[in-house]
Amino acid sequence: MLSFKKPDVEQFFRTYAIQDFAVNHDESQLIFSTNLSGKYNLWAMDLPNVFPYPLTFMDQSCHGITYDKQGHFVVVGFDKDGDENAQLYAMPTKGGELKPLRVQEGQRHMNPFLSKDGNRLYYTSTKDDPTYLKAYCYNLETEEEKVVIDGSGASTYLYNTSPSEKSYLYIKHFANTYTLGYVKRGEEEILLTPATEAQHTVSGAVYVSEEELYLITNYNEDLSYLAKFNLNTKEFTKVLSKDGEDFTELKYDKNSNLLYLAASKGVEDYLYQFDMQNGELSKIDIPASIVEKLEVTESGNLYLLARSATRPHNIYKKAANQTNWEALTNYGVPGVAEEELVDPEVLTYPSYDGLEIEALFFKAKEESSNGHVILWPHGGPQAAERKQFRSLFQFLVNRGYSIFAPNFRGSAGYGLKFMKMVEGDWGYGPRLDNIEGLEYLIKKGYADRDKILLMGGSYGGYMALLLHGRHAEYFKSVVDIFGPSDLFSFIESVPEHWKPVMNQWVGDPVKDREKLIEYSPITYLEGMVKPMLVIQGAMDPRVVKAESDQIVAALQKNGASVEYIVLDDEGHGFSKKENEMKVYRAVLEFFDRFI
Repeated sequence: MLSFKKPDVEQFFRTYAIQDFAVNHDESQLIFSTNLSGKYNLWAMDLPNVFPYPLTFMDQSCHGITYDKQGHFVVVGFDKDGDENAQLYAMPTKGGELKPLRVQEGQRHMNPFLSKDGNRLYYTSTKDDPTYLKAYCYNLETEEEKVVIDGSGASTYLYNTSPSEKSYLYIKHFANTYTLGYVKRGEEEILLTPATEAQHTVSGAVYVSEEELYLITNYNEDLSYLAKFNLNTKEFTKVLSKDGEDFTELKYDKNSNLLYLAASKGVEDYLYQFDMQNGELSKIDIPASIVEKLEVTESGNLYLLARSATRPHNIYKKAANQTNWEALTNYGVPGVAEEELVDPEVLTYPSYDGLEIEALFFKAKEESSNGHVILWPHGGPQAAERKQFRSLFQFLVNRGYSIFAPNFRGSAGYGLKFMKMVEGDWGYGPRLDNIEGLEYLIKKGYADRDKILLMGGSYGGYMALLLHGRHAEYFKSVVDIFGPSDLFSFIESVPEHWKPVMNQWVGDPVKDREKLIEYSPITYLEGMVKPMLVIQGAMDPRVVKAESDQIVAALQKNGASVEYIVLDDEGHGFSKKENEMKVYRAVLEFFDRFI
């Protein structure tokens, strides 16, 4: 009888992801961006055949895929090594020449979509106004371009046009918790929610006719709900909500007069169908925990990009009037059954002020556990750690580490009030929520006080630095992945279209000077006494390399133990598999040294 070794950590490195997808008008082809070759490229499947074939060989991340409705070509966006400056190209549906459409070095072109006849390309760009943005209509036949939306007062993003292209739907992004929806019709600019001083969000909207839109908003409430707005009468009407759930995505099926709604509740998502004719809302069972993208075709079929804690990104199809989902891709951990992976336990605990915090705990199996727990403060900070696959988590758990991921105050998915709690308070409440979580783990027997490690990325990297500087006694070693180290320099160096939100989000460098000093990790260099590993992408436009450079240089000057990895061809994340593997190996080897 042959016997085989247990799965090696290398197998967890060999998991792949899907960034985006699109389906053509007759559902004969599906194009998706995946790192199946080790770097992101576009691949396609000629449905119902689900064997993929490559379309591009650019080895770059994709920012948008949109089909010409006639099926002649697709418009796609690519950045360069993670710089997020997407450039727009046209490409035949079977691959071939990438024809530049809107290309301008150093600028970012966002949210591309085509008119029904495929002759006009709409998109939002930084090119003429890097702060507030402008939206354009580019005629592919005449090569003439006009501005359709002038951004003002906040970063402004074009979302869609009305069916006849006579009006434009756009969103003004004042803050992550303050986004307003508008329609421009002629010279008239129509606000889609009633005028109020109270901040709220519009997070999605669809035209169902020239005059009527349905939208997702939390106007006058804590959780987002479905509403509708009539452009002629200016009437706003709440349609429905779900107790304890935040609606997050909205799609319209014109032929069946149905709306599809994704909803978030803490660490997982749900999907609903709303019949506009009879007002009935029905739940649709989905094959995963987290909805990444939903598409509805003219035939009424649903295509879903989703993932779970134990299953990576996959694309699924549900035929109209059917209940079962067909998996069109089959990504997993090579050689490892899904049941061998670890589903997290959902914990709740009271923080220092009684606020209830939800968290995920990935517990290493007894036969492999080394008794150590890694605290993982998530990025964002107005995001959340959810039941979504992370190869980083699964391979560390496989190697004996348990992982604790709290959704501290400011996390998304728990209502507007909760999400606002981090604004102007990056370094106090969320920091203590993490510390209280550790005390809860110790008290309940999930962790030993002398066996705790710390790792985070982005805002989580910032929090890892801050926790290290102020609470080093809890941790044996620390990993910071592209985290801001000085809030003053961070505020100055973010992309221009982020800058209008910084005063509310982080703080005013003049009015909040003392607070920003208190909340900046670089203030606490003397407290950073544990071994550290810092990881940074050289092309990162969000947390620039100088943020990591300055903390590493300061620590080295102090004689601290710090190792530094810079990835020259990465931005705010890992788009290339070899880099991801290099980083994850380094993290594992680093932690193994200190347990």
